[in-house]
Amino acid sequence: MSASDRILVAGIGNIFLGDDAFGVEVVKELTKSEFPEGVNVVDFGIRSYDLAYAIMDGYAATVLVDTTARGNAPGTLYLIELDPEGLARLEEVPDGHSLGPVQVLRLVQSLGGEIPQLYLVGCEPAVLETEDGEISLSESVRAAVPKAVEMIRTLVNDLRAPA
Repeated sequence: MSASDRILVAGIGNIFLGDDAFGVEVVKELTKSEFPEGVNVVDFGIRSYDLAYAIMDGYAATVLVDTTARGNAPGTLYLIELDPEGLARLEEVPDGHSLGPVQVLRLVQSLGGEIPQLYLVGCEPAVLETEDGEISLSESVRAAVPKAVEMIRTLVNDLRAPA
């Protein structure tokens, strides 16, 4: 299998922050069934350094799965093709305890890595903090998980289709 066939699907999120666990939950559902050889589905949670090194592992495309607040109704799904070079130039305040997607891309570049085709399957969050420490998604975001799974399956099939 060549690198041009390999796809990384990366779940991102913190299970202790309500809907921020969206990416983790979607990847959990995705791993319940098989994907073609060369498609790696991984829960990175908040392990940003691991994600940066995985991106540099010769994938043709990376699909990030995360929450993204864009001002629409909670549970709204987005499929966004990202400009890796443009994202890596954005300003983001460094945080030594966690790296956001922009900082991960900067790390990849600083280590001499190439950033492949990059997609975001995002979900509009309703709740990003829980007062009682409950680990669960809001109802609207939970309802979006199966739709996100299907969206990712379609994207992976499209990316693997001969040009």
